[in-house]
Amino acid sequence: MTIKLYDQDSHCRFFSATVLSCTPGGPERWHLVLDQTAFFPEGGGQPADQGTLNQEVHVLDVREKGEEIVHITDAPLSPGAAVQGELDWALRFGRMQCHSGEHVISGLAHSLYGCTNVGFHMGEDAVILDFDKELTPDQIAHIEDLANQIITENRPVTAAYPAPEVLADLDYRSKLDLTENVRIVTIDGCDVCACCAPHVKQTGEIGLVKIVNTMRHRGGIRLWMVAGRLALEDYRTKHENIAAISAALSVQQPQAAQGVARMKAELEQVTFALNQARQALMAEKAKALPQTEGNLCLFEDDLDAASLRALANAGMEVCGGICAVFTGSDLAGYRYVMGSQAVDLRAKAKEINQALGGKGGGQPTMIQGSVTASRAAILAYFQ
Repeated sequence: MTIKLYDQDSHCRFFSATVLSCTPGGPERWHLVLDQTAFFPEGGGQPADQGTLNQEVHVLDVREKGEEIVHITDAPLSPGAAVQGELDWALRFGRMQCHSGEHVISGLAHSLYGCTNVGFHMGEDAVILDFDKELTPDQIAHIEDLANQIITENRPVTAAYPAPEVLADLDYRSKLDLTENVRIVTIDGCDVCACCAPHVKQTGEIGLVKIVNTMRHRGGIRLWMVAGRLALEDYRTKHENIAAISAALSVQQPQAAQGVARMKAELEQVTFALNQARQALMAEKAKALPQTEGNLCLFEDDLDAASLRALANAGMEVCGGICAVFTGSDLAGYRYVMGSQAVDLRAKAKEINQALGGKGGGQPTMIQGSVTASRAAILAYFQ
């Protein structure tokens, strides 16, 4: 049995232990069991700790196997050897900030709006929470405000294993129907929840929480949350982006959104004018198309899908075969639209694509797709 030091003290980052066993666990991997450990195995939605043993052996992953905690390392240690363990504390503490922050958010969502947390995932960039009920933007903002108030009040966070008779009368959140060895994490006046993971000791250690995104999900709502160190990194990244956007648009940072909206409106005007010019150009090109009993093969630079179709429609009116319009280059390949009143193009598409290294299809009168053949090969085929 491995003594779980992380259960006794979530802030234990250095510890001494004895190696009980060491077995190969794959290429350049070993499975070490210690008599006691501060390394938390993955559980409760929180990833496993990382760190070192004797400053040289790296703990890459940690798993719970029965009553033993198995450390997956990049080097072996001899059974019976004394070791000094050290957690990657920045990683562990950041995860505790996020996990305790999640308990605050989930506890408030439950007590204020009757929401049940039905999903929890701790990622590298954010924590994802799933609730079984929808929340309005105002409700989410209210939860966020109260959560940060609770953090500022620096309330105690405790973990304990209540006796069965105490547990039976305890009102607590849990995703599973638990009956024994239930570890209860309590945030004073905010949340009581079954959880096996280490948490901060005071809510002030969380720093702050911020809901950064939301979406409807399976009849409820999904929230993306950051806390503590992750919240600072999120703010820093967004600040750098806003600073770059405001500098590019020559506006003050608080006016960056208005600057983007102005540029978007200007771009829409330019795009509209460009499309009008393209349509006029296509109309002139269509007028200049020659009458022919055979095929027409046309190459135009930088045509969008609508212009390709417009020119193909015009060409199929003046040719007795296929009007094939291409845009692109030999290096990047070509996109095409082909139209015909005389040839069943849907039936012909496989032959055309095989001949030109392409893919695509459509209707009997018009097909579209792309080819990898050169311009010379395309012209030779249609000639």
